[in-house]
Amino acid sequence: MSHRSPNHPRTRVAALVAVTLFAGVLLPVSAATAAPPERDAPVRTVGNLYGTKAVYEPFQDARLYHRPPASYHPVLVEHVSRHGSRLLSSKKYDDLLWQLWQIADADGGLTDLGEQLGPDLQRIIAIHDQVGYGTLSTRGAQEQQQIAERAVERMRPVFDAAVEDGRPIEIVSSGVDRAVDSADNFVVGLKDADPQLAGVIQPQVTDPDLLYFHDTDPEYLEYEDGEQLAGVEDELEQLPIIATTARDVVSRLFTPGFIARIDAGEFDLVDHGKGKTHLRSVVDVGSFIYELYVIAPGMDQDAAVDMTPYLTDEDAAVFAYLSDANDFYKKGPAFAGSDVTYRMAHVLVDEFLDSVEAVAAGETSPAAEFRFAHAEEIIPLAALLKLPGSRVAQPDDDLFSYDTNPWRGAQVAPMAANLQWDVYVGPRGRTIVRMLYNEKETAFAGDCTPIRPGSFFYFVDELTRCLADQR
Repeated sequence: MSHRSPNHPRTRVAALVAVTLFAGVLLPVSAATAAPPERDAPVRTVGNLYGTKAVYEPFQDARLYHRPPASYHPVLVEHVSRHGSRLLSSKKYDDLLWQLWQIADADGGLTDLGEQLGPDLQRIIAIHDQVGYGTLSTRGAQEQQQIAERAVERMRPVFDAAVEDGRPIEIVSSGVDRAVDSADNFVVGLKDADPQLAGVIQPQVTDPDLLYFHDTDPEYLEYEDGEQLAGVEDELEQLPIIATTARDVVSRLFTPGFIARIDAGEFDLVDHGKGKTHLRSVVDVGSFIYELYVIAPGMDQDAAVDMTPYLTDEDAAVFAYLSDANDFYKKGPAFAGSDVTYRMAHVLVDEFLDSVEAVAAGETSPAAEFRFAHAEEIIPLAALLKLPGSRVAQPDDDLFSYDTNPWRGAQVAPMAANLQWDVYVGPRGRTIVRMLYNEKETAFAGDCTPIRPGSFFYFVDELTRCLADQR
């Protein structure tokens, strides 16, 4: 728990954050005047309202990519991806809201909108009971298949040569079900793009040290359980705007009398999944509604549940800020002067660099290496490489704010977020690399110098030099 005085610098900043949120600064231009959504309207996927649960779309039209120098030809694809869109990770938010809804229904504590929530919760629970918690959704499978198809189209000569020369395509995952399924569906996409690739795609292998490192790094685990992170998380949860927004959400679902019972501490509901999550307060109810709101677009092809009637864009923006801030401190750039949240991602940078350096040295290499991980790996990797949106850490006395920090979960690590290095070889074996981040051409940060000003291509020896600190 935090025990800062009201005059502590970060406490004053927290108050300012609450004011700017309440003023609508964080909302899309049209959000403040948007009409209430129709009940049967299409599910919206306004990215920044959904944080890291935003569904995936490529960030750039491939037709706008720059061409490599005419004398260079593609030889290798290096890739790491977050799993695709998924269902809820475990039985908790849906189950707890359903428990509360049943009590309110029996006691006449529901509004008209609250009565609609019950059938939606039943549909969400039913699809999870049928498909399984934490599993890849149909949309998530399609996201991975389509990324694979575009990779083949973009680097067609690499895959043609793989078939002709028998060069392997390697598939590696964290071993977690949704990453395994993402890898499997990526392979489906590769084969759809070129059925002949079936002969060179290797059986999937797992490597949790490479693709689930957040669960094993001792220094990070100490930080994750430490007072610094717990303190800032407590400050975020105590922002007045969070309680105000949650009450607005809950007041549209339950009668004043029933809300008074929640406020009186009458309920302490425990989920029937892992039995670790409790529903005790109005803030719990509001934040759990948001958790269903953000997951619904990614499972829209499995269960047609529209959660937008239950949160206005203003509501969603507040909870998105809370989600982004927590992810920023837990996985992202976090506190200025410390790299504990992201230096563990160096194992991925090592893998990429080792592979492209082998090509530059004339060694035989796979045609492509595709890896499948999680937000807990992609977000630190983005911070380590100082990718767009992940370059600004927060001073200890300055709480994360959208006004001063560009970090946005939906831009840094949406579902199926990915990093790709396309590798080309030219005259005298000179090797160059182009980086795509969520399929957008992206410059290497820091003092990395491209082959010419304004280019997105870099010589391998230059990357070896300028990324030395990330190895």
